[in-house]
Amino acid sequence: GPIRRSGARPHHSWRVLQNRNFKLYFFGSVTSDFGTWLQNTAQVLLAYKLANSVFDVGLVTCAQFTGPLLLGPWAGVIADRFGGRRTLLGTQAVAALVAFFMAALVFSDALNEWLLVAGALASGLTFTFTLPARNVTVRRLVSDEETRAAYVMDAVSYNVGRMLGPVVVVVLLAPDHYGWAFIANGLSFIVLTTTLLRVKHGKAEPEVRSRVRDGFVIARGERVILLLLLMVAAVTVADDPILVLGPTIAHQLGATPSWAGWFIAALGAGNVLGSLRRAHHMPTLSLAASALAALGICMVLFVATSSIWVSFAAALGAGVTCLLANSMTRTLLSHAAGPARMAPVMAVWAIAWAGSKPI
Repeated sequence: GPIRRSGARPHHSWRVLQNRNFKLYFFGSVTSDFGTWLQNTAQVLLAYKLANSVFDVGLVTCAQFTGPLLLGPWAGVIADRFGGRRTLLGTQAVAALVAFFMAALVFSDALNEWLLVAGALASGLTFTFTLPARNVTVRRLVSDEETRAAYVMDAVSYNVGRMLGPVVVVVLLAPDHYGWAFIANGLSFIVLTTTLLRVKHGKAEPEVRSRVRDGFVIARGERVILLLLLMVAAVTVADDPILVLGPTIAHQLGATPSWAGWFIAALGAGNVLGSLRRAHHMPTLSLAASALAALGICMVLFVATSSIWVSFAAALGAGVTCLLANSMTRTLLSHAAGPARMAPVMAVWAIAWAGSKPI
């Protein structure tokens, strides 16, 4: 079953980078994710700068992640129909165009609150179709034994960007040079496209004519998959206040809104720290639930303390526990679904992970 322990020797997830194809993909994804978090942080700070309202920060975040909530099932069908690699190549090209267009608006002083929301919505739509394609691609690049390590490292890629991107924005670009964050993001999509073209996938990816409702049918019929998807949504709902409430919490604690960037960076740094944990066995549902509970405790500390340094430490702890909970649930989902049902199940995973962010 998907929750049995295995007798494999413990190893660090970073060893999967010895796989040449995955190493190429990882380099491209780290670059792309770094660019994404440059833009994400710039969008948050621009929203707060334009309107001085936490509601507007939430509105931008909501727009960015509405796509997975509405179109996630169709994204899984596209990944099945055209293959993960081809779908990724297409989404990166569109995402680069959106980023360059937003940069032009910033540099021409034409950007306002609603154009920022529209740009976040467009970026979110490309992100929607990227998520299941990325899952399928990662799974095809590694062996069964490397699956969990590959998913951990894919999460590390996302969070290296979340760790470094906000720091660069706060230190080098705030408060008047946010346009360069969008330029860098557009260029980062080009880097990932280039590395994807160099990856050798072996045999051609099969075309599978899955249906939009397949993932939901599978989740409804299998209790373990449904429970794991609910846990994924819980992780997102728990850790997203760090992104949305960062500027306001910093203000309440007597610091500048740019501290929001440091909170996001701490969350990303915690994720990277979490990747250093040795994987002793196949994770269990109870272990994933324990990580989720620890994440909840960290988030209570983040919003309840009167010290900005305790909030910073809590964001770091939230990053560690978020990485553990996410990688465990993602691995368990992969094994529970199996290769034939990977794309439709991971399309519902995208809804659970990113589609719950608008809440």
